[in-house]
Amino acid sequence: MLSFPVRQIHYSAWLLVGLSTLLQVLIFPLPGLYVLSWVAFAPLLVALLRARPAGALEIDGATNLQPATPGQAFLLAYISGILWYAGTCYWIYNTMHEHGGLSAPMAALALFLFCLYLGLYHGLFGLLVGLAAGPGRDNRRALISIPFLWVAVELARTRVTGFPWDLLGTAQVDNISLSRITTLTGVYGVTFEIMLVNVAVAAAFLVPRKKRNTLLLASVVAAAVLQAGRLVDAPAVPADHAALLVQENIPVDENWTRDRFESTLRELTDLSSNRDASKKISSDGMESKRGKVDLIVWPESPAPFFTNDPLFREPVSAMARETQSWVVTGAIGSTSASLSGAATSEVFNSAALISPSGNWTARYDKMHLVPFGEYLPFPWLFSFAGGLTKEVGEFRAGTSRAPLDAGGERLGVFICYESVFPDEVRQFANQGAQVFVNISNDGWYGDSGAYAQHLNQTRMRAIENDRWILSSTDTGVTASIDPYGRTVARLERKVRGALVAPYALTSVTTFYTRHGDWFAWLCAIISAGALLTRFAPQRKVVEKVEAST
Repeated sequence: MLSFPVRQIHYSAWLLVGLSTLLQVLIFPLPGLYVLSWVAFAPLLVALLRARPAGALEIDGATNLQPATPGQAFLLAYISGILWYAGTCYWIYNTMHEHGGLSAPMAALALFLFCLYLGLYHGLFGLLVGLAAGPGRDNRRALISIPFLWVAVELARTRVTGFPWDLLGTAQVDNISLSRITTLTGVYGVTFEIMLVNVAVAAAFLVPRKKRNTLLLASVVAAAVLQAGRLVDAPAVPADHAALLVQENIPVDENWTRDRFESTLRELTDLSSNRDASKKISSDGMESKRGKVDLIVWPESPAPFFTNDPLFREPVSAMARETQSWVVTGAIGSTSASLSGAATSEVFNSAALISPSGNWTARYDKMHLVPFGEYLPFPWLFSFAGGLTKEVGEFRAGTSRAPLDAGGERLGVFICYESVFPDEVRQFANQGAQVFVNISNDGWYGDSGAYAQHLNQTRMRAIENDRWILSSTDTGVTASIDPYGRTVARLERKVRGALVAPYALTSVTTFYTRHGDWFAWLCAIISAGALLTRFAPQRKVVEKVEAST
């Protein structure tokens, strides 16, 4: 940090990095200042492209700072990434400390290591910008490349480390006019638009002062026009089906006894049937008795609900027969759904489907498991983090995203963390799912902003695939989400209740559903091409020199 290249970085660059990081944190819940997304990255871009003295006099009002070297650019962006993850994913500390059995210092260390690791993606972006800029003060190549580079890095974050939390485009999930582009490009298309405006804002501070006002005004107008989409509302989407979404509100650290287990199960089955209408909320927010619903959904739960446990199976089957409804319930699967009942000691994080006759007809086993929460990567290295759940290191991944058939309704069921993966969720619809069902236990997050961040990412999956989503969570937010990403019905957090949630079925697929992350891959290819052409002129000069000698 005290080396000469680092000392060369102008102090203004560090100030701009700090400002950019603060703005990046503020655009995501809980602060939720989404309008700042249009300018949040501009200070970082200016810092990368005006980082070190050029050793020349100021001419025509231009500052005598030039782009950072690739190493300097990596460091500037890496610091921003570390701080951004600390500001948006701070809830990891509480999760590891309160539920993972780690002491406060060890939980803080876990968060720090997490930030150091994933902050590398910001660093990679800075490195690529530094390479694209090259020597000199002509920033045009780098500025043109930046939106493509950022999308490419987000794709890497999704595909390589598997933690695409808070992709930039999610900040505009409430912008209906803009977010509909995701039916073509996925969330990456919105990310690209946001970075494009940030580039224009940054460019205004990189040109001579006499041109600055014009470019800055154009950038502000572009941001205002795009942000104005939040003022536009789409027409209501007809819903001809109803589901009962149960919010169990079971504490993550509940101490289970036989009596506690049976009383909890009895309360939940009463809540799901006509025997207890006092805590049922209709889609207009009014308490009401429940009429016939097509589907009852129980969330992913911290309760020890095992699919092969008669104490759990029989009450749920009886509830399905009494209500004459299909039931989806989160549970711990003790055999693989693909093994047709073959004996195995493996366990799965599952969603079971029960028919109105009480038969357990199908099951989805979660495919994308949460590291440290559902399995322990590199146990020899991370044994200190093995207390997050009793099942750490035991869960196995499922093998199929085939929809579950509920009497002709094809349900695309995904569990908790899976909702943040655009390409994985769209595969359910591509295989014929007519409605999405997301079951989750967000109780791990406490009162941090993670539950709201998670909800926004789930909502974006509805927009990308033009599907209703029925989101049933343990502690909230339990909601019905329409194909525009709007929460048309929801329960308050941290209450036990059931939501009568409207939804509809569709078999229409979007371009994104059919073709996946094509846009992000295209950005990655363009980025690679831009970096290659950056070095092409230098090779030609070398060849000419060698030919002349």
